[in-house]
Amino acid sequence: MTAGVRNLTKIREGDMNMVIGIIGLGLIGGSFAKAYKTAGHTVYAHDIDAGITDFAVLSGVADAALDEAATGLCDLILIAVYPREAVDYLNGAASAIKPGTFVIDCCGTKRGVCEAGFRAASRYGFTFVGGHPMAGSEQSGFKHSRADMFKGASMIIIPPVYDDIKLLDKIKRLLTPAEFGRMTITTAEKHDAMIAFTSQMAHLAASAYIKSPTLQAQNGFTAGSFKDMTRVAKCNECMWTELFLENKDNLLFELDTYINALRQYREALDAGDADGLRKLLRDGSRIKEEADKK
Repeated sequence: MTAGVRNLTKIREGDMNMVIGIIGLGLIGGSFAKAYKTAGHTVYAHDIDAGITDFAVLSGVADAALDEAATGLCDLILIAVYPREAVDYLNGAASAIKPGTFVIDCCGTKRGVCEAGFRAASRYGFTFVGGHPMAGSEQSGFKHSRADMFKGASMIIIPPVYDDIKLLDKIKRLLTPAEFGRMTITTAEKHDAMIAFTSQMAHLAASAYIKSPTLQAQNGFTAGSFKDMTRVAKCNECMWTELFLENKDNLLFELDTYINALRQYREALDAGDADGLRKLLRDGSRIKEEADKK
């Protein structure tokens, strides 16, 4: 029996001791480690900060550090680092990954990582899948990770092929311990276009909005709308800078669209145009209601 067949048999039969490798023990990687360990699987982990890796092992979240030997034992490797680090890992560690292993990245942009991942997988015989869990927090780091982080959330998947039902089922089985609510299948290009609007623009807009000098006098004047608008202004600036620049073509389109829309509101306000302002607000409500029905 080949290594690939052995891996897939283990997955199909629901073996309670898959061997999982985790690259990066931040909020996302740490949460995956805790979810798989809670489900009874063997977890090997690596973080650029050796102290975090050691803590994960000492606290029982990981069984041992993920080195080259352990990499060769893994049924599934989850890469939860910044996009450029993920590409570096794939280029450097691919030869140690055994044929038949599934490798899923969890980066916030997909085009560059998927290009590197599919290329390495083709050369070394493992299966690469692009991934992006739609879950997280304004808090970052291993200390804020938790086993139920992904429960009920959507997992975006960029598979190597889109018409292989058995492959998609295997991916779903591999991800079962994370308890995702749905699996969304797309391309790397569509992912990056959509995420510029649904995630990156929200962080960018919140960061800009919070810079008003009026913020310093906001105590006692805020409610749900302020909290919703500003929650993600607190963010990991290093990660989001890289994600913004990796996806700048799509993000610039969304930013220009937003600026143009804001300009219409400003012009209506400046002109005292009540009819125009009502129309703009009415259009916004209608568009939101239509989107909510889909």
